[in-house]
Amino acid sequence: MSQLQRLHPFRIPLRTRFRRVGERAGVLVRGPRGWGEFSPFPDYPAETASRWLAAAIEAATAPWPAARRDCIPVNAVIPAVAPETANHMAARSGCNTCKVKVAETGIAQRERDRADVARVEAVRDALGPGGRVRIDANGGWDLDAAARMIRALGRFDLEYVEQPVATLAEMAKLRRRVDVPLAADESVRTAEDPLRVRGLEAADLVVLKVQPLGGVWPALEVAEAAGLPVVVSSAVDTSVGLAAGVALAAALPDLPYACGLGTHALLGDDVTDSPLAPQGGSLVVRRPEPAEAAMERCRPDAETARALIRRLEAAAEHLGVRGALPITYSGSQLP
Repeated sequence: MSQLQRLHPFRIPLRTRFRRVGERAGVLVRGPRGWGEFSPFPDYPAETASRWLAAAIEAATAPWPAARRDCIPVNAVIPAVAPETANHMAARSGCNTCKVKVAETGIAQRERDRADVARVEAVRDALGPGGRVRIDANGGWDLDAAARMIRALGRFDLEYVEQPVATLAEMAKLRRRVDVPLAADESVRTAEDPLRVRGLEAADLVVLKVQPLGGVWPALEVAEAAGLPVVVSSAVDTSVGLAAGVALAAALPDLPYACGLGTHALLGDDVTDSPLAPQGGSLVVRRPEPAEAAMERCRPDAETARALIRRLEAAAEHLGVRGALPITYSGSQLP
């Protein structure tokens, strides 16, 4: 593997809390091919985070596959916000498709269910009958709750439901109880997962994210193994990470759905002056270059930077590439 040249920690607040986090933090990795992003969520262990590091190293050191298209349709993402906010976000997004977060934890079930219905209805109203609405429960429902809520929300003409329950076995059972298509997301993280999805007939499509799958090339292999329509999605990356998702979407043989790569609006800043933000509901296939001034704006305090570097080192140890890391980062000695 080519020697990495530079590490740059970053920390960016979110405009709205998303997946129970209020910021995205990680490390940009530079190599001979450009920049990659390492930004696993805070609760992920080193074993899981090592796949995110593999994706960053791939982006920095290896060429991506050839693009089959130069423009990627995307959906807007609507967090678990109040109906009025959801309506406003959907209306101003410029996208014809919105993914609405539901089944947020930490709320009483009856209150949560009412909020979910009101939020989805607000987004449907904003998009009109010609828009597409999909929902994402992040595995937050049990089997009975999922069946009940999907039926309740079905009147809003859902395109599909993403990861309604936690396991593939539950997904397979739920698929026989509801008419709305189901998408596997958190259930697809390794090369073996798509084979289980197919074997259990657990989903109608799969959602793939580059960082959790270890890179663009491994994600392409997973897409082929799945044998199902693919939606490429973001892990709320900076534009450096989004570029890898765009590269995957551009390389797929078929792209029947809008992709979940329109997440730049969730970030309070970015590490580039030319972010991958949707225009007219689409992203142009390109790879923005980080800007020094933007990276400095997003630089965390010293303690946070050291913690992020230590986390990357732990992932590198698990991946067996500790020797490939540079001995300095952003002009300072590693802690």
